[in-house]
Amino acid sequence: MSEITTAIIDAELFETLAASGAASLKSNKKTVNDLNVFPIPDGDTGDNMYMTLQGGISYLKRESEDSLAAKSEALANGMILNARGNSGVILSQFFAGIAKGLEGVTEASMRVFAEALSRGVTQAYSSVATPVEGTVLTVAREATEYAMAHLEENLSLRDFLRVYVEQLKSSLDRTPELLDALAEAGVVDSGGAGLVAIFEGMLSAMEGDVLQYTEDADAPKAHELDFSKFDENSVMTFGYCTELLIRIQSSKVESPKDFDIDIIKNYLASIGDSIAAFKTGSIVKVHVHTLTPYKVLEFCQRYGEFLTVKIENMTLQHSDTDESFALNKKEAEKKKIRRKRRPYALVTVASGEGISSTFREMGADLVIEGGQTQNPSVECFTEAFDEVNADDIFVLPNNSNIIMAAKSAAEIYKDSRIHVIETKSFGDAYSILSMLDYEAGDAEAIAEGMREALGTTVTGMVTTSIRTVNLDGVDIEKGDYIGFTNKTMLVAEKKKEDAFFALSKKLCAAERDFMIVFFGKDVTDSEMEQIGKTVAREYPSIEYYPVKGGQDVYSYVIILE
Repeated sequence: MSEITTAIIDAELFETLAASGAASLKSNKKTVNDLNVFPIPDGDTGDNMYMTLQGGISYLKRESEDSLAAKSEALANGMILNARGNSGVILSQFFAGIAKGLEGVTEASMRVFAEALSRGVTQAYSSVATPVEGTVLTVAREATEYAMAHLEENLSLRDFLRVYVEQLKSSLDRTPELLDALAEAGVVDSGGAGLVAIFEGMLSAMEGDVLQYTEDADAPKAHELDFSKFDENSVMTFGYCTELLIRIQSSKVESPKDFDIDIIKNYLASIGDSIAAFKTGSIVKVHVHTLTPYKVLEFCQRYGEFLTVKIENMTLQHSDTDESFALNKKEAEKKKIRRKRRPYALVTVASGEGISSTFREMGADLVIEGGQTQNPSVECFTEAFDEVNADDIFVLPNNSNIIMAAKSAAEIYKDSRIHVIETKSFGDAYSILSMLDYEAGDAEAIAEGMREALGTTVTGMVTTSIRTVNLDGVDIEKGDYIGFTNKTMLVAEKKKEDAFFALSKKLCAAERDFMIVFFGKDVTDSEMEQIGKTVAREYPSIEYYPVKGGQDVYSYVIILE
């Protein structure tokens, strides 16, 4: 393909650029992941940014209106709902700002596009409570400011992107000068590197090498259905899992963007359960389990037209063995997404069934599976809010990289008052859940009590180092077992049990009353037993609670209370 020298961006070219940018980011995911400042195997910036952009591409490709405004809005909406991690949320807000800058535009000149980029930078900065320079924010801002200042008349998009990418790279190279943590780790900002990869893909398309965007080859595939599970004599028990995207139409309602989603929710409640329905712009996403899917389609079509529809016989969704079938049935019955309305509910995040079970037993209404390397999306949170169905919902993200997604979901969701408590560890959540009490009868007072409870525990974690580095005065070799708390490195040892006790000592375990330990997947039963014996000997006055957490990444999560 030859170079594209146009100075005008239309809907078709915008889609080509976005897809080529996504393909470039996909091929650079690991490189971006490996730029993790902290030397632990949880680098997921590349994955988070790619999954965010991938969600936007899926919306973009479904958008039928052939205008730059519609395509950019579709991309932004999909990215906002699928945003994961701080980097993904910031990226989604950058593209949301671009979309606002292109509102009402069928095609754009370079000046209009550059001004839209500037709008994107402004919105990205505003999405962060305390913007930090030396991050993707700086990279986007400096490149955009330079491009705006050097915008020449009749400049082609190809030449504009050449300048823009050059400045993105220059700014990225300077990030360690602005952020001590990057300099200490010897890396550049990972989010900025991800942004560079995206715009390099766009530039590549303009230079005649359009990178082909395809779904991940290793993405989860739908399992092969066994139609024998529902034969001529079967009785429909589970109903149909019915999902659809519908675009509310101006010809059917007065104002599509002001359409009241409760109209659909209330109807669905009369014919099914496991209901989730929320609106972004004029697009409504619906999920319901029902015996009469045709009624769902008939009712929803009163207000708009379908973008996608999926109907599946839920009997065929169960696994092949009778035991698994029974377990799935039990789980399906337990997860009634649209529960009875209540005053309060609590949603939290955990990784590993042991930790999730503990949180549920302590009073969490819903535990979202997630954590390091598997950050839940904004949409995961909105669906969780819909499921617990309460007037006031308290959210414990339990990870600094998940807080922004939780807050973005809180801004989108309008059916409840959402209170995001900025928990950064499982220990934070444990301390809140151990004192969970709704008796105050006032949501703000309850939320404030939760925030006050954050100082009652300390959480330490042990994992393996992915590189050799000196951090916080600790000499670390690649492969060492390292122990830290709140991103402060404390110990490095050759054996994980030595790291456990060295970390416990650093955290002043002897001065604490309780020790709760969640053991990771890599810890054997015999190792658990030996840890327990040594704890009893070293800390005879402490109350010790071992739990098979089953979490990835971390061999031990130690909570001291």
